[in-house]
Amino acid sequence: MPGPDLLSSQGLRLDGRRPNELRRIRCKLGVFTQPDGSAYLEQGNTKVLAAVYGPHQASKSKSSTEAVVVNCQYSMATFSTGERKNRPRGDRKSLEMSLHLRQALTAAIKTELYPRSQIDIYIEVLQADGGAYCASVNAATLALVDAGVPLRAYVCACTASMAWHGGSPAPLLDVGHVEEAAGGVVLTVASLPSTGSIALLEMSHRLHSDYFENVLSRALQGCRDIEVILDKAVRDHLAEGWTKQDVVTV
Repeated sequence: MPGPDLLSSQGLRLDGRRPNELRRIRCKLGVFTQPDGSAYLEQGNTKVLAAVYGPHQASKSKSSTEAVVVNCQYSMATFSTGERKNRPRGDRKSLEMSLHLRQALTAAIKTELYPRSQIDIYIEVLQADGGAYCASVNAATLALVDAGVPLRAYVCACTASMAWHGGSPAPLLDVGHVEEAAGGVVLTVASLPSTGSIALLEMSHRLHSDYFENVLSRALQGCRDIEVILDKAVRDHLAEGWTKQDVVTV
């Protein structure tokens, strides 16, 4: 569990945030013209690009008569971290992240609408500063919306951890790299806030059951807060599109 040095005497974190405060999120839809949908998202200093191709006809080996095949590929740029990666894609961690992305995004996509079809989702982490998986899920959600893929709900992801302040436990929301590196527990949650369902739940270390509910509640609240931010970005993007269309029409 993280030590007390993660919170100052005033109850602030190392980056000046309060325990229940998200990092600043900036996002934009439609950043590329070649894919069917794309998005760029910054969550603190973590920066992610997402691109979506499809739905399109699936290959014979992947075709399914029941639902669409969701293919996810996660990779990190060689310059995304302080240490240069020899294999930016295809390593064990990237494959694991790809599987976790597929699990979360498949829960949100109305897969039954596209039998014998395939949706390809590509994630590129440009800069990693904690919460890369969560930023990838959030960016992919925006890219799917931009591609016009029907979703049951927004799927949003957020992390939470635990620190101590004044001898009392204090759940931390949206964990950054320094807090991750402190060696404490990091709970990662991907959920569909509007439906109340959880698509993925992963914990890096053991956590006493007395604290689990508080940390989980903090992560789910973060997902709900992120959903509001993503929904606003989608509405602003649509409003901007209608404005441009009106200008062209005139």
